[in-house]
Amino acid sequence: MFKGDEAGREVDTVIGPSVKVEGDFEAAGNVVVEGQVTGNLKTDRNLQVGSNAKIFANVSAGSANIAGEIQGNVKIQDSLDLSNSARVFGDIKCKTASIASGAVVNGKVQIGEQKKSKPEASEITSGKTKKGKASKTNKAAEATPPDPLA
Repeated sequence: MFKGDEAGREVDTVIGPSVKVEGDFEAAGNVVVEGQVTGNLKTDRNLQVGSNAKIFANVSAGSANIAGEIQGNVKIQDSLDLSNSARVFGDIKCKTASIASGAVVNGKVQIGEQKKSKPEASEITSGKTKKGKASKTNKAAEATPPDPLA
């Protein structure tokens, strides 16, 4: 085991600045990437991506602190922190996120629980028929703007 990272977490795997990993990489513990990874990267715990790191892969982790570049989709189970030097070119899905000013994100971002709320019964019946179309009286009211001089 390696010494802890800045947050005091024990680090299990370090991909150093001169290391290039090609292929799928999977770990159960904390991972620090300072080099280059091409393929898929998965860890159940924390992923830390250094400012000079480049990842050309889909990434999955329990939590992540990103300061480098990721070209691929990012799926984080808990919290994602993007520093001001972070560059993500792909979709992001996480529970919570902190995005510093200067970070670059080019993709779709989903933050929070991925459950849609269902409409209540009163919302379904008010002004709508069973097929979801507005009634004729509602359409007429929507189509006629109010007269500002009246």
